[in-house]
Amino acid sequence: MMKRTSFGAALAGLVLLVSTVAFAKSPVVVELFTSQGCSSCPPAEAYLDDLTKRPDLVTLEYHIDYWDYIGWKDPFSDREYTKRQQAYSESLGGRYVYTPQMVINGAAHEVGSKRGAVESLIQAQQARAEPDAPTLRLTRNGDSIVVNLDGPVPAAPLDIVFLAYDGRHETEVTRGENSGQTLVNAHVVRGMERIGRWAGGPAEFTVALKGRKGDGGCAVIAQAPGHGPIAAAAAMKFPGAN
Repeated sequence: MMKRTSFGAALAGLVLLVSTVAFAKSPVVVELFTSQGCSSCPPAEAYLDDLTKRPDLVTLEYHIDYWDYIGWKDPFSDREYTKRQQAYSESLGGRYVYTPQMVINGAAHEVGSKRGAVESLIQAQQARAEPDAPTLRLTRNGDSIVVNLDGPVPAAPLDIVFLAYDGRHETEVTRGENSGQTLVNAHVVRGMERIGRWAGGPAEFTVALKGRKGDGGCAVIAQAPGHGPIAAAAAMKFPGAN
């Protein structure tokens, strides 16, 4: 049985609201690839839940589908997230995919339960922040998100990716490797879309929220093509989300 702890209101029913999120220095993006069918994943999911509280990070949890066959079908799994992990494996020179995996800023990866090693990678990415990185701002205007970018021309046009994620979930797992456990998942990605490419200078994109899954918030990342390093990111929590 799955129990939702998020507010659960439909996006279309949200009141008209205008808000803005921007960062003087772009936060580091931490992407966890996980599955509720993986016995070694709960510690990494608990760690990501802790990381969601940090304003210097954008945290995203993707549930892959290749564990679904062993007795428990993850209700949040999606083949698209498996494809994203596979693309990261290729771009980072990995020989295989694994869970739990954390990818840091699209530039490095580590076992997601190794807190000290992951923190070292986060700090390394913070230390390597580029002075010419683009600025990225999100503005909420009713049921739309307006994305503004500006900055010098990058070496290659950057992919601009919009992601919507849920609030916190609790799931009672009744089968598979985690049978009998209640798992906590945070910032579970429910939708991912490349909304454009950015080649420098001021640019604006508008994303409609109506009809999309993801009641917790959204994030936008500016990423080198081919699942390369992430140059900039921003996230916005939706009103009432946990």
